Amino acid sequence: MAKIGKPQYAEKVKKLSEEEVERLLSRMSGKLPRRLQKEKLSLENALAIQMELEDEQLQEWRKMMAILNKKEAAKEKAAKTAAEAPKEKTAPKAKTAPKTATKAKAKPIAKPVAKPAATPKARTAAKTKTAAASKTTKP
Repeated sequence: MAKIGKPQYAEKVKKLSEEEVERLLSRMSGKLPRRLQKEKLSLENALAIQMELEDEQLQEWRKMMAILNKKEAAKEKAAKTAAEAPKEKTAPKAKTAPKTATKAKAKPIAKPVAKPAATPKARTAAKTKTAAASKTTKP
């Protein structure tokens, strides 16, 4: 029979209730349940190996979460300092030279200059007759 990596898991398996044993068996995957069915492993050994695997996975997950939390905290800190930086730059300017008169006045908005309307040219009699004829022929 296969030996367990750490004897502390064998002790933990002995303390498990039937419900906890069933839950642990339901979480087994890979070769472990097949080895248990073929009776290459005892129930206690299989449960101890499963507990050891789950503890290793939990430790890996905690490390990854710690790394992600550090990255997130660094992003938040960078965003916070970036948001505070413009406020700090404007505050000393206001303290050194208060401008009450310029704040009250609003700058006029420059309007685009309109082009003068084009004056109609005088038409000759021939042009007006052709223009009138072309208007009547169009539907």
